[in-house]
Amino acid sequence: MTTPFDLACPTAYQRWRDAKLACQPRQASDLIVDVADPRALQTRERQALLERCASSNMAIYRSPAHAEDKDIARQLASQLGSHRLDGNWLADEDGISRIAVSRPVGDRAAFIPYTNRPIKWHTDGYYHPETRQIRAMTLHCVRQASHGGETALMDHEMAYIAIRDANPDWVRALMAPQAMTIPERLDEDGIARAEQAGPVFSVDAQTGELHMRYTARTRSVLWKGDTATRDAVGFLEQLLSNDSSHIVRLRLQPGMGLVCNNVLHNRAGFDDDPSQPRLLYRARYLDRIVKPTQVQDSVRAVENNAKNACSHSLTGVGSYLNYSVS
Repeated sequence: MTTPFDLACPTAYQRWRDAKLACQPRQASDLIVDVADPRALQTRERQALLERCASSNMAIYRSPAHAEDKDIARQLASQLGSHRLDGNWLADEDGISRIAVSRPVGDRAAFIPYTNRPIKWHTDGYYHPETRQIRAMTLHCVRQASHGGETALMDHEMAYIAIRDANPDWVRALMAPQAMTIPERLDEDGIARAEQAGPVFSVDAQTGELHMRYTARTRSVLWKGDTATRDAVGFLEQLLSNDSSHIVRLRLQPGMGLVCNNVLHNRAGFDDDPSQPRLLYRARYLDRIVKPTQVQDSVRAVENNAKNACSHSLTGVGSYLNYSVS
């Protein structure tokens, strides 16, 4: 089965690229869906969220749900097809993380998400092994900061397009097995997390979906030393630092949230109101968000076109397109 992410099939890539660009949101508000209750979506609300995730790998919901209820994140994700929750070691016992400024003692205080400092561009779980890739994420806002805390988002497939259009060899470099290495993390007991090497871009062997693991951190990350990798990383850093029309910037307000297929994102620093500190709930999943029925039909139609466009044998497997074609 063909995939547009195979560098050996430029025709399939071009068709996917054109379809992708044709259905991109023109502004951040195009990603917003108003929902009455994220714990019990109406059919049209669920459909609207799925359609946005199918075209842009992300959607923003806006609701009156302001309660401190972690089940909001879990129940919403379940309705979108994400069930396998990744309970990381800093999450609560139920697997949901409280993203808030931590007290200056304990494990969380040592990690930037639990401070008010800015977080650089990254995808979640970039330090995980391939068998534990974070494919989807839900982020629900209970309270916003008094100042700052804005989020920037970029569909990782748009980053792929920019890099491949600039130089296909850079994509090849970023798909190399040793492109990016996260060194081991040590604690008082020894190795808390083993060294993890892997590609930046990879294609799921079962679904053909594009996955990205990336961090803009300069510490605790080792890049392969060849020229192509260095140039590709430099290009990506510049892409994310520019005011691209494909970067969505917003400040989540109470009752708002993000659902996404682990897109690139960052966070600005912020100041808290001590009486009402910033609080978000984060749920990370090993499952991608499912596709709406009409998108799946479009996928099958474009897959047939792709097969005709690429007659020679390809190594890539999986679905051809995960966007509705308008």
